[in-house]
Amino acid sequence: SVAIAILLAIHTSNAIAQRLKSLTEITEQVKQESNFTLQAPVTTRDEVGVLATSLNQLIHGMADYTQELQQTEIQLIQNEKMSSLGTMVAGIAHEMNNPINFIYGNLFFASDYIEDLLSLVELYQQYYPNPDPEIQNQLEEIDLEFLAQDLPKIIASMKGGAERIREIVLSMRNFSRLDEAKIKPVNIHEGIDNTLVLLSNRLKPGIEVIKQYGDLPLVDCYPAQLNQVFMSILENALDAIEHKSVESCPSPVFTIRIQTELVDQNWVVIRIADNGPGIAAAIKDRIFDPFFTTKDPGKGTGLGLAISYQIITHHRGKIEVASEPAQGAEFVISLPI
Repeated sequence: SVAIAILLAIHTSNAIAQRLKSLTEITEQVKQESNFTLQAPVTTRDEVGVLATSLNQLIHGMADYTQELQQTEIQLIQNEKMSSLGTMVAGIAHEMNNPINFIYGNLFFASDYIEDLLSLVELYQQYYPNPDPEIQNQLEEIDLEFLAQDLPKIIASMKGGAERIREIVLSMRNFSRLDEAKIKPVNIHEGIDNTLVLLSNRLKPGIEVIKQYGDLPLVDCYPAQLNQVFMSILENALDAIEHKSVESCPSPVFTIRIQTELVDQNWVVIRIADNGPGIAAAIKDRIFDPFFTTKDPGKGTGLGLAISYQIITHHRGKIEVASEPAQGAEFVISLPI
């Protein structure tokens, strides 16, 4: 009987040791992989079973805590980005707006003065068709006829450039809208257009933006935040297109299609689609995860779409993605009205 008792004790000890080893392995795996979906098996109601249950509760609590930390970090990063953007926009508005307005306004006076001078020269030529040789040589040297034709074109080109700078500065101010911290009725199409202006340097030849705007009401939102979502999605579309262009045939035609519509009189739906390489099925479910990125190191934080998801959720809306490899990707934003 003593031998049997010893054997039972050894067997029980080994069983307990094995179960404790299993709990230790799970604990170590959670620590190494930060995998909070792991669960310890609870097969008994003894002390080891209670320990396993407590471990599962601890893992679940750590998962919730980690998620809260990530969301808090995202919010802090978003606030910091918006604050930095506000400082940048204010500086640009102050440093560029006044000089460009000065240049733009004076170009109209310069244009009028040049027209007056050219008219005066033409009048002189009518009344003095045979000038002195020195004057005639100077006229030929400067090619007065060409100058009279080209100078107005130069002034018109300068006006166009100045107007373009004013448009970009205005678009940046409208894009950030940092002076509007409260929800307000906003024209969604203006936000998209302002974002496209800021991305115009990346809209290279061969990339066509197709806008199919529906008849939308004003949407109550935080305009700066919503524009940040448009920027993130459009930048991802351009990144995808640029990546695909490296592997494509010469002179490929790429498109970014932006569609808006009112659905059931209750939802404004914005679709932004590209014909880039698409998103692999293995990662499609992770693209809204914080810090997840497929870009090369140093080229992406993995926060753009995570912040976009948080912003749209904060607006009581939805953001979804549909994609197939080699078929492009489409982001669908739905906002309640």
